[in-house]
Amino acid sequence: MLARGNRITRGAEYKTVVRRGVRCAAPHTVTYVIASAEDRPARFGFIVSKQVGGAVTRNTVRRRLKAVCAEALPGVGRGADVVIRALPSAASADFAQLRAEVTRCLARRAAA
Repeated sequence: MLARGNRITRGAEYKTVVRRGVRCAAPHTVTYVIASAEDRPARFGFIVSKQVGGAVTRNTVRRRLKAVCAEALPGVGRGADVVIRALPSAASADFAQLRAEVTRCLARRAAA
């Protein structure tokens, strides 16, 4: 579970990360990462639209993504903002596939 301090909560912050962040596409997700000079924990946001499925499906995908990010939190740099957008194919992806995609994108960002 992600603590409140590790979540992006405002629409303007989502918009900034998506527009200015580095984009990493994968078959089931698109990850946007932007670094900040602020000394605070990394924050995550999730975009799961109705194209992914009904409410139960969307919440399942969102919970899986939150669990993946909670695992990946120690490896993400301080001050980073990460937004993960689930694509419609994420509804049929299992936890291991989502974890592999997000981990790969975050590791690629950390190496850059």
